[in-house]
Amino acid sequence: MKITWYGQACFEIVSSQGTIIYTDPYDPAKAGFKPFTSQSDIVIKSSSNDDFHDNDHLVPKKTNATVIDALEVSLQGGSFESHGITFDTIEAMEHSLHPSGHPDQNAMYKFSVDGISIGHMGDMGNDFSDDQLDFFMDIDILFSHAGGFPVISLDELSRIVGITKPKLVIPMHFRTLCYKPKNMYFITECLKYFPEDIVDFASSSTVELQKKDLPEKTRMLVLAYV
Repeated sequence: MKITWYGQACFEIVSSQGTIIYTDPYDPAKAGFKPFTSQSDIVIKSSSNDDFHDNDHLVPKKTNATVIDALEVSLQGGSFESHGITFDTIEAMEHSLHPSGHPDQNAMYKFSVDGISIGHMGDMGNDFSDDQLDFFMDIDILFSHAGGFPVISLDELSRIVGITKPKLVIPMHFRTLCYKPKNMYFITECLKYFPEDIVDFASSSTVELQKKDLPEKTRMLVLAYV
């Protein structure tokens, strides 16, 4: 499996069979990150009402591509299958003091590729409930918020990671030099909450992983953006 972080909450995941999945695509003009390039098989978004998470129309797609609204799925049973991959979802909510002035519902989700389970925090802005913690329990890879408000606090992130014990945490949704809103912490603030010896930095925006590569105990891998 190959994982590429485009920026914000958008990852491109390519399976060993060549299936291409995009998560929570942003609007490049508003976010400041680069446009998407690969022809996708699946685009999953945490909702349909957020300029930084729901721009499936800006992602190139193959003829038989599927767009999944995770919030809609969570309200209609919680699971959806496409291209042989099952996506499980759980309802979430933006922070009550969201800068937009009207916090919206969204959803978090998880799925497995090449035998590796992946969890994505969507646009969650509040402390996790017990059900939400259970949802991510013992996940292999957690795409985690790392920039603080308006998503989950860094104290809460530390608590979540300590309880759910993912094998690999890959931070997202934090401020970078090109991110236009400038309303979140840089990754350096997040790193204060985790032991220095469990953090690795990738030299690029892409990492290739197999199940056997995953650590036994939680580590954090910070990717560059595309």
